Amino acid sequence: MTLINYIEFGATNMEATQKFYESAFGWTFTHYGPSYMGFKEAGSTEEGGGFTTESKPGANPLVILKSEDLESTKDIIEKAGGKIVKDIYSFPGGRRFHFSDPSGNELAVWSSEPTV
Repeated sequence: MTLINYIEFGATNMEATQKFYESAFGWTFTHYGPSYMGFKEAGSTEEGGGFTTESKPGANPLVILKSEDLESTKDIIEKAGGKIVKDIYSFPGGRRFHFSDPSGNELAVWSSEPTV
């Protein structure tokens, strides 16, 4: 089963973005380097999404699905007609890839599997 697990938004100013969401909603943040920070909603123990300077703000947010078997999910997506736009890569916390659906919407799939 693959579920929506995480959503990423673009950001041009990480500090201002963090201050806004802390002030407006009480979110807390974890920084994963200068271009990425994850957020937790007030009272939550799990991250629900993140902000990155690598995505254009105002564009569609990146919906991220979670999978227990990244390679199998990638195969299923390709067989269903999806196009892999960024192959599997490692990041702090796991691995992921990006794909586009037949309408051109880009989504990502991640797994907390150990890197290979």
